[in-house]
Amino acid sequence: MIELLTARTAELDASALGEARALLFEVFGADLTEADWEHALGGVHALLREDGVLIGHAAVVPRVFRHDGRQLRTGYVEGVAVRADRQGRGHGSVLMGSIAGLVQGAYELGALSSSDAAVEFYRNRGWQQWRGPLAAMTPHGEERPTPDEEGGVFVLPATAPLDLTGLLTCDWRSGDLW
Repeated sequence: MIELLTARTAELDASALGEARALLFEVFGADLTEADWEHALGGVHALLREDGVLIGHAAVVPRVFRHDGRQLRTGYVEGVAVRADRQGRGHGSVLMGSIAGLVQGAYELGALSSSDAAVEFYRNRGWQQWRGPLAAMTPHGEERPTPDEEGGVFVLPATAPLDLTGLLTCDWRSGDLW
């Protein structure tokens, strides 16, 4: 039996968080860092279980992005993973459907950074590739261009008007900015 649970980080006990962390490290291996795991905390998690075993995870965390002279409440998607032996069965779609609902219900914009392998997955679920320049707001209040991320950032419009060719600036954080 497949079960989907959504819960804020604070509502999950240490065991559930430990399972989610272990799943992400299992799926992403050396590509995942402790900072990446920490980026998935502080928002809402979607946990997908099959017969009580965690097989999928995704999270949406609050961030503040800037675009076209506005600050946007952004639901940033982190830690999307399905156990390797359960991939290709629609589980990722279930997780992202839940996440999309959370984004569209609570934020002005949804955003994520995609691996090359997942680009079509996100496109097929209505996420749009950002075609304009990207930057990050430094702790000193300056915009720093992040050209290496261009082509890998996707957005899910919610309530904010967007020009996908304009500048999109994320807030600063440790580790990967996008």
